[in-house]
Amino acid sequence: MKSVNTDVAYDHIRKKILSGEYAPGKALMTEVLAAEIGVSRTPVRDALRKLETDGLVSIQPHLGASVKKIQIKEFRELCDLRLALESHAAGLAAKSRNEADLHEIHYALEAMRRLTEKIVDAPEEQPHLAELVREDVRFHIAIMTAAKNDVMKKEILRLHLVHRVLAVPALPGRTAVPKADSNARRMAVLAKHQDIYTAILQSDPVAAKREMEFHLQELIDHNMLLLSRAEDGALARDLTPEELVYSS
Repeated sequence: MKSVNTDVAYDHIRKKILSGEYAPGKALMTEVLAAEIGVSRTPVRDALRKLETDGLVSIQPHLGASVKKIQIKEFRELCDLRLALESHAAGLAAKSRNEADLHEIHYALEAMRRLTEKIVDAPEEQPHLAELVREDVRFHIAIMTAAKNDVMKKEILRLHLVHRVLAVPALPGRTAVPKADSNARRMAVLAKHQDIYTAILQSDPVAAKREMEFHLQELIDHNMLLLSRAEDGALARDLTPEELVYSS
């Protein structure tokens, strides 16, 4: 039976991974973690096995546990799975949504619109960027909820989590993306979210699936290009938070 200490250890390690404090490849030594968390080694081992199931930790015989590192091939496969599931979820949402679902999707869309306009007009992006990411995720979660398939929603969220944590390459340099380019990309993303919402509003599952697939495929292709360059050592800048957030 899972103990309270296992939950404590799981939450502690998971938060460290999600915050980036435990970077991909970092060794997760049971004794060190047990002392840090203030529990025995057994709940730490149980927590690490659960995190392995979540896709955040790798456990290898004789080597122990570490924060999982992901290769481009596996990243591509995870993206393909998410693309299939979430596009299908959008189609289901167009058939199953109710007025409350529409309200939630539209609320997130309008919040994204306001924040995007603020970012486009502002000299600096950072004051509103975290809010935009949050509303973007809210939009997609509202669609998953409207699909009325809890198993699918849980798996999409797991893939989102793995994507967000493990796809970030360690890059030494950083150069700014021209603001005109980032503004144009943000407006295009907003327009595609509007297309997805309109298809769901009109109860058109074919269009909803198509528009979601187009949106996610563009994101995947963009990230794959950047990650390929990073792996080749040809990328001179860090990826922006939006480029590595599942719904950017």
